[in-house]
Amino acid sequence: MKIRISWPAGHLTATLEETPTSKALVEALPISASAHTWGEEVYFDTGVSVALESGARQVVEPGTVAFWTEGDALALPYGPTPISRSGECRLASPCNVLGSFDGDPRLLATLRAGDPVRVELA
Repeated sequence: MKIRISWPAGHLTATLEETPTSKALVEALPISASAHTWGEEVYFDTGVSVALESGARQVVEPGTVAFWTEGDALALPYGPTPISRSGECRLASPCNVLGSFDGDPRLLATLRAGDPVRVELA
């Protein structure tokens, strides 16, 4: 499954694995939200509520598409967050891993807090 995430200064596509969370997310598309930033992570509300999956992780690679179940939000890290150690991408808490970006996740640095974000099927 491929999704496209767009914001005023750019867009990225991502490939999602077949997981219960990614299926729930795709069923809810298109989604429009307001972006939040936390260090080098962008996150935003999806209106989707799911349970934590068995493979949930807190430390992920840059460019991972993750779902923060505590906030019903997509969490998109592209670098260190305020709680990272040694440059890792450490999310606020364990998140369901959905997939990864097809392009350079550093493009997310152009997304500012408050920017409108749209997620749709690619």
